[in-house]
Amino acid sequence: MKSITIKGSERESVGKKSTKALRNAGKVPCVVYGGDKPLHFSADELAFRDLVYTANAHTVAIELDNGAKVNAVMQDIQFHPVTDSIMHIDFYQLFEDKPVTMNIPVRLQGNSPGVRNGGRLLFRKRKLAIKALPDKLPDFFDVDISKLRIGQNISVASLLSDDFTILHPESTTVVQVKTARTAVMTDDDDEELDDEAEGAEASADGAEAPAEEAAQE
Repeated sequence: MKSITIKGSERESVGKKSTKALRNAGKVPCVVYGGDKPLHFSADELAFRDLVYTANAHTVAIELDNGAKVNAVMQDIQFHPVTDSIMHIDFYQLFEDKPVTMNIPVRLQGNSPGVRNGGRLLFRKRKLAIKALPDKLPDFFDVDISKLRIGQNISVASLLSDDFTILHPESTTVVQVKTARTAVMTDDDDEELDDEAEGAEASADGAEAPAEEAAQE
């Protein structure tokens, strides 16, 4: 996983006055948990631009002016309710032998034939929570939808790996294509729907039924 470097200054005082003074100076008060004791530091708000204002997941290399270096992941962030400026950020320190929980974005690859035929693509899970060692954290989950037809879905079960644990049930739907009023059923779609229907017969009449039902919805 890609890492972003944040340069800051360690601070000891965490009172309201010192915190307000930092914010007035354009700096963001932060704290890193997970070590022997919480580490308080501050950095320019602009330093967090590539970390906060992106859909991508990153680890963070925090470099302080006293020479201290800490690898971490962002755990929580607070914004001002009116200005949307960053008020505070919590980080969690990373250790090579200690698993960490993180939300990893999902990217869809390819074009769904079900969508081309008028079906509705429903992107159910844009991020997936996983638990893994820091060096096993993936940048993305790439999900191929090039074979996804009307009525089909891709679930967490198809994304399992020995490198990490996905913290969602295997049956959780990530993306699916549902029937829309304008959908046009292809021969392949008809056959797949017939195979899924218990007791369906492979006949011309049986193949037309799903298309008629979809048109009535």
